[in-house]
Amino acid sequence: MDIGQDMYILCDKMFPYSRSITGDGVRQTLQTLREIVPEITVHEVPSGTKAFDWTVPKEWRIRDAWIKNSKGEKILDFNEHNLHVVGYSTPVDKIVDLAELKQYLYTQPDQPDAIPYVTSYYKERFGFCMTQQQYDALPEDTYHIFIESELFDGSLTYGELIIPGESEKEVLISTYMCHPSMANNELSGPAVSVYLARWLLSTEKRHYTYRFVYVPETIGSLTYMSQGDNLEKMKANIVAGWNLSCVGDDRTYSYVKTRYGNTLTDKITKNVLSFIYPEYKEYSFLKRGSDERQYNAPGVDLPICGFSRSKYGEYPEYHTSKDDMGLISPSGLQGAYETMQRCIEALEGNNKYKIQCLGEPQLGKRGLYPTISQKGSYDEVTAMMNFIAYSDGTNDIVDISNLIRTPVSNLIPIAQKLSKSNLIKVVE
Repeated sequence: MDIGQDMYILCDKMFPYSRSITGDGVRQTLQTLREIVPEITVHEVPSGTKAFDWTVPKEWRIRDAWIKNSKGEKILDFNEHNLHVVGYSTPVDKIVDLAELKQYLYTQPDQPDAIPYVTSYYKERFGFCMTQQQYDALPEDTYHIFIESELFDGSLTYGELIIPGESEKEVLISTYMCHPSMANNELSGPAVSVYLARWLLSTEKRHYTYRFVYVPETIGSLTYMSQGDNLEKMKANIVAGWNLSCVGDDRTYSYVKTRYGNTLTDKITKNVLSFIYPEYKEYSFLKRGSDERQYNAPGVDLPICGFSRSKYGEYPEYHTSKDDMGLISPSGLQGAYETMQRCIEALEGNNKYKIQCLGEPQLGKRGLYPTISQKGSYDEVTAMMNFIAYSDGTNDIVDISNLIRTPVSNLIPIAQKLSKSNLIKVVE
């Protein structure tokens, strides 16, 4: 649980940062991730830059915001919770009555004690968010509403890390960091991703090259792919990948299929989850909602699944102040981390094998089978014998795992032993 605890501490550190799709909150988050993996590079893309059908927006900076009653008492304060202001709010400083104030207020009526997360990225307006309980308790009064913010030609910030392998073929791990203080929705993905990157950097041998991307959701992935020859390289090289989102709670495991659900990523994800948590939830691409949308878009066509614990939009705390540090846990983060490790290990070891002798091989003379035959001795090598039975050159290791219901993590060392004994060979 050490890594899970480390990831939880990292999330707790980043929780107060005031993030949006642009701005210093994103930069601060990236800088904190770089304390774990300094190799992450940070890139700035100027406002107004075309990103396919989109345009990089103006940068938003907010310094302060509050509402005061006629006594000068703050009834709402951005510095107490950064969900209290509608994302990308324009500045305001005026006195209003209660009726006018309510025009600028947003609540979540079905969750009366939660502050909702509300944004207006592409239409200029201002607004405040509060609980329905606060809203209902507002008395007739005059109110001073104040937002100190600005929209200006700045830039969109993203992070990237390329970890080279023996092959130019790539695996994409993408996550986002554009929401303010929400723990599962916003912080769990970057935390799990950065510790996966640290683990991969520590491995001695990697077949695939790994591309880690840290972006603001939607506009960030579009901007990233549109930069230079990124999309060209990604389309030529990416064989599998995952978009990590909401991976910090303990409730379940979920995955969103690729557009047709028939990629290597789908195959590996379903296999690994079937052993780790057989009750996992599988969602069709029609239930997409994060950056798997952009990576699977027609013309992009990358084999990227969405991976979550409780999927975004499917848990009650989503996009509210209830998505706090109490919703995620070290064990939840650890589980997501280990699941992604299993997926990567399965991908790295996913070869097709063919047996090199006719008939059942004699394992005993190779030290691979007990030399004393007794009831129960066969049980120790059942997985090995089953692996051999399906090593006919047509099945990869994930296929065999599905056929004999043995985790890939158990089959990889078996394949290594059999290869060392020259009993099987890899089929290209």
